[in-house]
Amino acid sequence: QVQLVESGGGLVQAGDSLRLSCAASGRTLSSYDMGWFRQAPGKEREFVAAVSRGGSNTYYADSVKGRFTVSRDNAKNTVSLQMNTLKPEDTAVYYCAASVYYSPYGAKNLYDYWGQGTQVTVSS
Repeated sequence: QVQLVESGGGLVQAGDSLRLSCAASGRTLSSYDMGWFRQAPGKEREFVAAVSRGGSNTYYADSVKGRFTVSRDNAKNTVSLQMNTLKPEDTAVYYCAASVYYSPYGAKNLYDYWGQGTQVTVSS
């Protein structure tokens, strides 16, 4: 079992950048494909980005493509989400998740472990 803890959220203005981190304990992250999801008030949790075990393959939701970058450092057991040119519609709680499956992409039900989330608020 792996425990995930997100950090790096905050209140920023539109156009600013934030970098979210997800730290793992319990097991090495190299055993999992990793994903980032977000949930805005009153909305379903949606896929943001995913990265394969080795970090060579990444996938993004169309809404963040070109603005967000997902990466991982298996030696440090961390996954990051660099968010640039933030928009008010990016406001949400952001979650990292770990999957034992290969290429789970945006399928929430294929992720086995979830963090508690970190709030990102983008003001206009």
